[in-house]
Amino acid sequence: MADVVVIGAGLAGTECAWQLAERGVRVRLIEQKPTSRTPAQHSDHMAELVCSNSFRGAAIHNAVGQLNEEMRHTGSLVMEVGELHRVPAGGAFAVDREQFSAEITRRIQTHPLIEVVNEVVDRIPEARPTVIATGPLTAGGLADDIAAAVGAEHLAYYDAIAPIVAAESIDFGKAFWASRYDKGGDAAYVNCPLNQQEYEAFVQLVLDAEKVTPREFENVRYFEGCLPIEVMASRGAKTLSFGCMKPVGLTDPRTGRWPHAVVQLRQEDEAGTAFNMVGFQTRMKWPEQKRVFRTIPGLENAEFERLGSVHRNTFVDSPKVLDDDLALVSQPGVYLAGQISGVEGYVESAACGMLLGIKLAHEKHGLSFSFPPRTTMLGGMVGHLRDPNDDFQPSNVMWSMVPPFEGRRMKKRARRDKQSERALQDLGAWLANVVESNDGRLGSARPADRSLRSVPPG
Repeated sequence: MADVVVIGAGLAGTECAWQLAERGVRVRLIEQKPTSRTPAQHSDHMAELVCSNSFRGAAIHNAVGQLNEEMRHTGSLVMEVGELHRVPAGGAFAVDREQFSAEITRRIQTHPLIEVVNEVVDRIPEARPTVIATGPLTAGGLADDIAAAVGAEHLAYYDAIAPIVAAESIDFGKAFWASRYDKGGDAAYVNCPLNQQEYEAFVQLVLDAEKVTPREFENVRYFEGCLPIEVMASRGAKTLSFGCMKPVGLTDPRTGRWPHAVVQLRQEDEAGTAFNMVGFQTRMKWPEQKRVFRTIPGLENAEFERLGSVHRNTFVDSPKVLDDDLALVSQPGVYLAGQISGVEGYVESAACGMLLGIKLAHEKHGLSFSFPPRTTMLGGMVGHLRDPNDDFQPSNVMWSMVPPFEGRRMKKRARRDKQSERALQDLGAWLANVVESNDGRLGSARPADRSLRSVPPG
């Protein structure tokens, strides 16, 4: 009989099952393929890479590259197999998707402590603990059961994500701090003012920009309160200036008047290193977003930590419905891993599954466990799922999830290298503590393949 049930054999589910089994915990891994598939799936293999074959940036001064490296040190199955089937991709970490998924499938199916069951799950199982790792297209009876468990208002069926800009790249010679009508006393927003000519040119650029075409299975239905900016712009030349770009109550200190339109940016992290473009969710392609948004006064040299998107995605309002262990508050012992928990991307999904697998293995052996420190990218990712947020949205990892490096002023690359160095040191201490706390009963914390080397920070 299994000790832990894992639902879904994607990146999060296979990583979670592997970490458990490698630590002596029996796992029942339930996967709907080949009985059924989501519209995005085409292969019967586990850990199918349904979109890109890339794990994104490889260098550790990139946030995801840092996450890749931390996962290597922690013994990630996905990282090990990814290295075995890596293909040339410049500065990216890309893999042969067929060989990658086939190897993950082989290892999972031949592990003596993993029982693979192929069936559709329509309800949250009674067994505890259970890990739900069913991905962004979770639907049907299981989605309904999760909605009932968390409250339908806390389960979303698509992402509407606005871009995030690095604070140091904003030109405060043009942008200014202010709150509308000075409410609250504090200047809470960064405001980028546009005159009429700049606004009209911006609207035309938005309309003309190349957009991402929705996939057949997405059938995205926009909420009126969260429309993509291009949808609003298509309703009339003035629509944006009465919506997310309305200037009322915002006095430009350079002119003493309200601008014709304003783009507002809201602080994204406690340290103020990143700012969210309020209301700027969009389906413009990423290169187009950079081109168009850099015409906004104050954002000409903007560096984007995240770009906007709108796409089908089932995810929970994690800060409100998950506890500090990533279990449902309403159903203790039911954990969420991967994109349904509110992380975004292949690597982040696998990392979430990896951490939950290690955690549950410790608990099954009667050992204590805590997630990695916030100074690591792994800890920052978990923090994103736990930090109070009235407008929670899924996110790839970003450096703004990690506390800034304190000290003398440094250029961005040097600062990122320092953050990375600190993260790996703190991760090493965490891993040593994990091994010490388990008293050798779960083996040593090391990369699954001893031949793996750290990716140089170049």
